[in-house]
Amino acid sequence: MVKARSAPDVWMIVSISCILAIGLVMVYSASAVLAFHEFGDKFYYVKRQSIFAVLGIASLLVTMNADYGIWKKWSRPALFICFGLLVIVLIPGIGVVRGGARSWLGISSLGIQPSEFMKLAMVIFLAKLLSEKQQTVTLFTKGLLPPLGILGAAFALIMLQPDLGTGAVMVGASLLVIYTSGARMAHLGSLAMIGVAGFVGLILAAPYRMQRITAFMDPWADPLGAGYQIIQSLYAIGPGGLVGLGLGMSRQKFNYLPEPQTDFIFSIVSEELGFIGGGTIIILFAILLWRGMRAAISAPDTFGSLLAVGIVGIVAVQVFINIGVVIGMLPVTGITLPLVSYGGSSLTLLLTALGILLNISRYSR
Repeated sequence: MVKARSAPDVWMIVSISCILAIGLVMVYSASAVLAFHEFGDKFYYVKRQSIFAVLGIASLLVTMNADYGIWKKWSRPALFICFGLLVIVLIPGIGVVRGGARSWLGISSLGIQPSEFMKLAMVIFLAKLLSEKQQTVTLFTKGLLPPLGILGAAFALIMLQPDLGTGAVMVGASLLVIYTSGARMAHLGSLAMIGVAGFVGLILAAPYRMQRITAFMDPWADPLGAGYQIIQSLYAIGPGGLVGLGLGMSRQKFNYLPEPQTDFIFSIVSEELGFIGGGTIIILFAILLWRGMRAAISAPDTFGSLLAVGIVGIVAVQVFINIGVVIGMLPVTGITLPLVSYGGSSLTLLLTALGILLNISRYSR
């Protein structure tokens, strides 16, 4: 089928640009105090974020102009490479431990997180597999089990790091692709019950995860321990009010709120820019997700449609979990806010994925 290419979705480009620009400003504002204290340079984090943003934009421009069909050809090799990286990162002496998880490859502050690559590789692979096997996707053994087995193997490797947050994002986006491809709700519902039981088992198997659950239920029961992060996050959000304390005027970033430039950057946004600032970011994400789903619905082939759904799913699940944690609606997990939080490999990979989504929008019918 000949695909007619047009200009990329302008709404999507504007929303991505605005979120990225706000993110760079807020990374500096949230991290300046911490960066000066740790490195003697208040621009330490924002300089690195800017470098990865430039790399990510360059990658976005490439993927936005390259026919998304090429990812169908490279889906299997990319998945194999990502599985290899997930195995290598578990080897002591090679994988770097940060934040209690052996999930990084690299030297010093420079490194990549293989699980971030796996999120994108998995949705590309599933989009190819399920677009070619739509006739069997309603069959449990032949259609549903193979993709779920591959997904389960990737999730198991990520959990060995351990990194429940990234694994949850990958599983959430992948299940959205599987559901959209036509899998039966009866099959998915039955597996969901098994998944919930397994999820509970993972929580019970690790005491720190159980502490996060109890802290979520009542953070003030342990205000200096498991409940500390969420309490400090709420202390940041509350005083922000409607318009905030003003850009750069956060109090919680003075070593009260842990990880103000990464997991809890939305708390600083709400403190400094208030409900208006936080609401603006949510609206921008809503526009991005709306236009992404529009591209999925109007894609010229099944592969493009499923791939767009997967990329939208990665963003949507991550935004939902991060903001849910920050406002106390979900237990604490190590999930960053897409395009806003500090993080090199996650920012670059996400911009690459959004470039693919923009390319799909160029072929909308």
